Amino acid sequence: MPSNLLALRIAALAAGVLLATSQLVPAQAAGQHVPKYQWEVKPTGSTSQFRGLAAVNKDVAWVAGSNGQVLRTLDGGRKWQNVSPPGQTLLFRDVEAFDAKRAVILAIGPGEDSRIYRTADGGRTWAESFRNTDPAAFYDCLDFNDSRHGLALSDPVDGKFRIAATADGGKSWKVQATKGMPAALPGEFAFAASGTCLVAGAGRSAWFATGGGDRPRVFRTVDGGRSWKVSDSPMASGEAAGIFSLSFRGQLHGVAVGGDFATTGDAVRGASYTSDGGRTWKLVPADKAPKKYRSGSAFVPWSVKTVLAVGPTGSDVSLDGGRSWKQFDDGNYDSVECAGFGFKAGCWASGPKGAVARLAVTR
Repeated sequence: MPSNLLALRIAALAAGVLLATSQLVPAQAAGQHVPKYQWEVKPTGSTSQFRGLAAVNKDVAWVAGSNGQVLRTLDGGRKWQNVSPPGQTLLFRDVEAFDAKRAVILAIGPGEDSRIYRTADGGRTWAESFRNTDPAAFYDCLDFNDSRHGLALSDPVDGKFRIAATADGGKSWKVQATKGMPAALPGEFAFAASGTCLVAGAGRSAWFATGGGDRPRVFRTVDGGRSWKVSDSPMASGEAAGIFSLSFRGQLHGVAVGGDFATTGDAVRGASYTSDGGRTWKLVPADKAPKKYRSGSAFVPWSVKTVLAVGPTGSDVSLDGGRSWKQFDDGNYDSVECAGFGFKAGCWASGPKGAVARLAVTR
């Protein structure tokens, strides 16, 4: 979820960390040293594909994936606890965690396979808080504005995307009326690839991204999902192509990444950015964009303009708010998330065959 810049700076100063000038402008333009980014693998002992990822800080993270599996670490990935809901073989694609004890997970699939569970005791027990009963609905991702308010996104039903909302931290959910939702395009849907097809911001703001139609689009709300406006994107779209991930820094600055998941070839028109809260999007030129399909993205907590993107063929970093990208790793990851303040800040990535890693930055 996007962080308030003022709060970020105050927390960083309190921890004795100064935001360098090089973090406020692209390091290349300032002629300064560019930090080295790399993933440190944190073995989980699992073979599940972890598309669901929730970073709490550099020590605490949750992952959720195939075979109904949910894992949690409290020590930076040295040890992982299996905190899966008992007896489940569902396909978990998203997890949002408020701290080491409270988390919400989303299972995807048609009809009743789309479910939401919540824990308040670190995964010792889980309570089912939502089960989709409409055979036409298929929930893709969820996110929270704060510890109480959150939204979950379903692919279109009767020609409109569907939203479920919670105001009690995920204990209960209510499907929203679609009167304020623009009509979906033919073939349009959202991608359950990394839990970031929908992102929530400050207040009651949120955005979600699409593909599958003749063009990808970004929907935005400022009233908790009751009404939405939509903007076209210059990125590519198709049967397996579009925007797979959104990430925002504050209310105005955001990035979108994607491509075509049916191929790991060149990501034609695979990245864009906005400076006006998603009203308009600018395409990143091919020579500055990630070269391959990317499924996840996240702004780092310690820099205003640094953002990460991951996918099956590698990871990229942008130092200028998504306007240009450089690959720094060739590992296979589906999701990336960052959280925490000061010395507790951290970024995590997760993916297939139990893959989880934590970001290391050498300055």
